[in-house]
Amino acid sequence: MAKVLYFNIDDNLDYENELLEKWGVDDLELIEIKDKDYKKTFGEYVRDSGAEGLVVEYDKVTKEVMDMAPTLKIVSLQSIGYNNVDIEAATEHGICVTNIPGFCADEVSLHAVGFAIDLARKITYFDRTVQAGKWDPLLGYKTYRLKDKVFGMVFFGEIPKRMVAPLKALGLSILVYAPTKSREFLEEYGCEKAETLDELLEKSDFVSMHCPLIENVTYHMMGENEFKKMKKTAFFINTARGSVVDEAALVNALKTGEIKAAAVDVIEDEMDEKSELFGLDNCILTPHAAFMSEDAFYEGRYRALEHLAQRLSEKMSSRPTNLVNEDVCY
Repeated sequence: MAKVLYFNIDDNLDYENELLEKWGVDDLELIEIKDKDYKKTFGEYVRDSGAEGLVVEYDKVTKEVMDMAPTLKIVSLQSIGYNNVDIEAATEHGICVTNIPGFCADEVSLHAVGFAIDLARKITYFDRTVQAGKWDPLLGYKTYRLKDKVFGMVFFGEIPKRMVAPLKALGLSILVYAPTKSREFLEEYGCEKAETLDELLEKSDFVSMHCPLIENVTYHMMGENEFKKMKKTAFFINTARGSVVDEAALVNALKTGEIKAAAVDVIEDEMDEKSELFGLDNCILTPHAAFMSEDAFYEGRYRALEHLAQRLSEKMSSRPTNLVNEDVCY
């Protein structure tokens, strides 16, 4: 019987076990370990479990972890992003890595549009001031109408596509920096193409991040120089990954007035839950919750388990869908 380790995953595994029973899969054993204090290292937990399958949230599946776990055959992620797994090392080890693209596109797109409205209307800001006993509509930064303003998107995957209609309904025009997308493709969605990131930063009233975290490509894509190129009246939104932004540079831009305000769902240090963004009056923060709804929560778990069963169960044996490392040999 193949063992699957769920390490520090929220909730219990009742849903997953019910699914296995429904599918008639009786050759997978799901092991749940929760240890936020790490009495052993993550690699030791994987090794000692004898797991052939692994599900993690924030822990990094490095080459060192894979070297410690010779039985490991698949890392199944309950997320779109896969920056916490060394894909090259996984391929070399013959370990499949799967993700779940698109599972929360409705939720994240709505969250990002909500951020834009919140920033423009100072909803969270006013709530904070009223709760603190200050009934004054003139507090905080000056606002403006959204009509005819420019909403800049960095990359253009499934989530930004779903934002186009509501943003246009608000009267915004949309500018996109997406090197792999043609001008003609973007025009089909009613968007204009920015040839460079600098062009987008200089023209946009909102800059919204929608790129995956890729080392040496999008890591700290937004840094000190980039924030200086934005309008001083501009808003910044990040619902992608914390490390696509140099957080210290964002903090400085907010404190010095290089940009007006920001709304972020992700920070760089989500393991320790620490950020200098905490406490800034002109920054809205949510706890990596943009993906969250009951529907998305269970769809993500369903698809991740399906990938595990495809790879490890004789009852559902097939090439796992949504393979990140398609060249893996196993």
